[in-house]
Amino acid sequence: MAAMTLLLRPGRLTLEDLQALHAGGQKLALDPASGPAIAASAAVVQRAAAGDAPVYGVNTGFGKLASTRISSEDLATLQWNLIRSHSVGVGEPLAPAVVRLMLGLKAASLARGHSGVRPVVIETLIAAYDAGLVPVVPGQGSVGASGDLAPLAHMTLALMGEGEFFVEEGGTSRRRPAAEVLRAAGIAPLRLQAKEGLALINGTQTSTALALHAFFTFEPVLEAALVVGALTVDAARGSDGPFDPRIHALRGQPGQIDVAQYYRQLLAGSAIRKSHIKGPQARASHSPPPEGAVRPWHSQLTDEGDDRVQDPYCLRCQPQVVGACLDQLRHAALVLLREANAVTDNPLVFAPETGGLGAEPFGAMISGGNFHAEPVALACDAMATAIAEVGAIAERRIAMLIDAGVSRLPPFLTPNAGLNSGFMIAHVTAAALASENKSLAHPASVDSLPTSANQEDHVSMATFAARRLQPMIANVARILGIEWLAAAQGVEFLRPLVSSPPLEAAHALLRRDCPAMMSDRYLAPDIEHAAARVADGSLTRILRTLPGLPVLWRAA
Repeated sequence: MAAMTLLLRPGRLTLEDLQALHAGGQKLALDPASGPAIAASAAVVQRAAAGDAPVYGVNTGFGKLASTRISSEDLATLQWNLIRSHSVGVGEPLAPAVVRLMLGLKAASLARGHSGVRPVVIETLIAAYDAGLVPVVPGQGSVGASGDLAPLAHMTLALMGEGEFFVEEGGTSRRRPAAEVLRAAGIAPLRLQAKEGLALINGTQTSTALALHAFFTFEPVLEAALVVGALTVDAARGSDGPFDPRIHALRGQPGQIDVAQYYRQLLAGSAIRKSHIKGPQARASHSPPPEGAVRPWHSQLTDEGDDRVQDPYCLRCQPQVVGACLDQLRHAALVLLREANAVTDNPLVFAPETGGLGAEPFGAMISGGNFHAEPVALACDAMATAIAEVGAIAERRIAMLIDAGVSRLPPFLTPNAGLNSGFMIAHVTAAALASENKSLAHPASVDSLPTSANQEDHVSMATFAARRLQPMIANVARILGIEWLAAAQGVEFLRPLVSSPPLEAAHALLRRDCPAMMSDRYLAPDIEHAAARVADGSLTRILRTLPGLPVLWRAA
């Protein structure tokens, strides 16, 4: 079947476009309307290269060397040397999905016609994406200002035929020399001219791609958090009163309102909930067990009654906590969408018809600071806090479930506590992961180290701010996996009562591969399996079958 084509509309990419770029599997087509602007900006650079006036990045050195003039015969060599000298990244390579986004975002940014590159530069980026080529880009080495220089240089080096690409061979990804990979794909190595190397490595495309990668990766995890959190409400026989829409309307926070609506839908129709809202008459309707019989745990709970006036915060305040996190994530999405559509290299090129300050009959090249990734850094710091908080309240729900004095379930969710430890140490693992996330959530944007002999004296650290989100998301997925196992076990102590249809579907999904733990056994594989289902969207599919709910990741 022929691959679908995604139209790249410079400056008008949508979040859905970015998700498609991230996922891969389609071809890219550049909007033909961008052609005149690309040509006009390239002409401005070519005139500057042929002239005598010093123009940063065209006929001067870079950074602290900006006052050094470069002769006209060395202008192409200047750009080649720029890429080679800046390809100094270290660490594990970036994920293919991140590099795909880098290629697409850089092509779209250059195609807005303010970078002064020739069409062939953009065409080469698109050809590499279409061929499924993934440049090897080390993940460390950018401070998020003057652009993501090192990672974008590694991407460009591969397009020049001097770096490396990942190639799939027999189901295994292997590193191969860029020249041989380009030759096999029928793509001519990129030959840079004036300013083009600088345009390719100046910009925030790596930090933005990493941040979008985190956003898309966290989407199914947050949706799973709603399903698992609702299952915990039922396992602990919590009230659905805190999800009453009147409460949330009085506060007016949109994320909180939406999350409460999700919980109402997830809990609707639960027989467990009905069993403890009918009062003494419902309890009297249960026949006592025969003399000497072993009473099921549900029977003991029913006879004791439900005298808890208010649920713990980890149950009652889920809309307030997760809803606030959702609002932060929605705002981050808006920032990242703007950044994905931005022109962030330097200097910027303005063709004559675009106007500017004063008379510029031949266009203008203006040095600025759009490469400074502070918006991305601050958005990532907000995302980090939200991610950590989703995991933190989930860890509290696990702690509540294993505490018999609060949950009114067997201690540590095991029928024979003492002989069995049940979920005691699984909770310790969740606590360790939640604590780790608290350290990782420390704002990256508040740090800055001057570089380039103090020419670049304040930087954003946006690339690390975005890159550290992936281990945080993995930690939350595992915390939720542990909670899912614990909540499913808790619900089983309430049988024969059943939860709501969507929550029973979540319970059944888990039990296909992870049996109940009525006595101690090796639990680590079950935790990893549950975490994988949290991350892969399995619970998202349950959530999205519910009718009439808002789209979680879109602000109202």
